[in-house]
Amino acid sequence: MNEFELKWLAFEITPRCNLNCIHCRTNASMGLKDVLKYEDIISVIDEIAEEFKPVVVLTGGEPLLREDVFKIADHIKSKGMRVGLATNGTLVDRKLADKIKEHIDVVSLSIDGSTSKIHDNFRGVEGAFDKTLNAAKIFKEIGINFIINSSFTKRNQHDIENTYKLAKKIGAGAWYMFMIVPTGRGEKISEELISKEDYKEILKWHFYTELKENEIFVRPTCAPEYYALCDMEAKKNNINYERRNLKFSTGGAKGCIAGQKIAFIGYDGEVKPCSYFLRSAGNISDKGFLDIWHNSKIFKDMRDFKNYNKKCAACRYLNVCGGCRARADAYYGDYMAQDPYCFV
Repeated sequence: MNEFELKWLAFEITPRCNLNCIHCRTNASMGLKDVLKYEDIISVIDEIAEEFKPVVVLTGGEPLLREDVFKIADHIKSKGMRVGLATNGTLVDRKLADKIKEHIDVVSLSIDGSTSKIHDNFRGVEGAFDKTLNAAKIFKEIGINFIINSSFTKRNQHDIENTYKLAKKIGAGAWYMFMIVPTGRGEKISEELISKEDYKEILKWHFYTELKENEIFVRPTCAPEYYALCDMEAKKNNINYERRNLKFSTGGAKGCIAGQKIAFIGYDGEVKPCSYFLRSAGNISDKGFLDIWHNSKIFKDMRDFKNYNKKCAACRYLNVCGGCRARADAYYGDYMAQDPYCFV
């Protein structure tokens, strides 16, 4: 089996969005227009299906704003791939939820706080919190599996534990805690990003929470050092730690798997190792996705672990952490540099 098999693809099918989130990588808004036509998207899916069968997550912007979203989903499924939908949930009513259940395998909802005050402030639109919770309620009632994605900065980090508890309370199958990388609108709030010191303490809290948690799957995202921390804490305290995986996971029990197991296609056709990555490895309108995946310099660099910066290359956790390449680039202008949040 190919060591670098595409397991998970985020496909940004629209830059349009009805919210105005402070950290949006796309600067999404209702004023933007779709770039990729239905035919463009289908062509890429057909090409990928020739070699890989990843989980394809339709994202945006707000993917439900595309009228052909379910038509796209059906085509993906016809190629033997599973389909995810990453939505803010604010547009969901019972009728739309029924369609989601019919066409989508798993859904993620974004909740960035345990109260409307915190979440709506983060999402830039009043009333967003209540609408997203209503979507979760409907999903639960009609049997749609959903996960919760939560992004954090200094603005809402005090509410991390309460947000996790809320995700559990509303019946999510998993909770993903995102450590934001400053891209898109996130660049404007770079002074708000969680400090390196707090980052380590938050990951430590997550580790001990995960140890006790047996109802909901929990995992930090864009936090590759977590995988090193788990080993360090387990050894230090003689803990028998076994990592669990979701059936819709990326299939990797490693920190950064950008360009190794996962990829991102932007609304403009730009292909990147992950959604937070600043640089494009190529555009699907110029080259095929598979050509970019196999031959672009950026993707090859992502897989050349020994040519990472000296500290990473010599680190015993290179193969389980690897550092966040997107964060290194955002801070230092070099995606092969040391992750600025490294504490190993």
